[in-house]
Amino acid sequence: MNLPPSIQSLQARWAQLAAREKRLLGLAAVLVLATVLWQLSLAPALATLRTADAQARALHAQLQQMRTMQTQAQALQQQPAPGFDEALRALTLATQQTLGATAKLATAGDRTSITLQGTPADALAQWLVQARLNARSVPAEARLVRAVAPGAPGGATWNGVLVMQLPAR
Repeated sequence: MNLPPSIQSLQARWAQLAAREKRLLGLAAVLVLATVLWQLSLAPALATLRTADAQARALHAQLQQMRTMQTQAQALQQQPAPGFDEALRALTLATQQTLGATAKLATAGDRTSITLQGTPADALAQWLVQARLNARSVPAEARLVRAVAPGAPGGATWNGVLVMQLPAR
């Protein structure tokens, strides 16, 4: 059989080794093979097994949150849709209570523009929830710029215009 010269030299070297050295090299090869097998197949499976409980808890919490949101959405769907005037009143009230002097409303047709100036991020988030739930209004357009304000809670305020879609008259 014609083997490449490099393999022939390895075979010759192997033949010259003592039995003890052959056993040690065989043991080293088995250890290297076992390490490679461990790193490629068993270690990832064990890592997945270790993190499975935490992932299951996180997914369960996420599922509960989604079910809560589903219940809220179904409750909103079952409520009668407010008329234009009622939605505008609810949006105006939410704006006055939540955003105060940092927002101004202007209505044109079935859309209301809310101009924000230095509105804290937390107040804006709370107002959006109120607008969705009470006025059944959602943003149709948003042109907002985030500004960092050291005195504001959370450190950020919003400037710009939100256009909210209201029910048709």
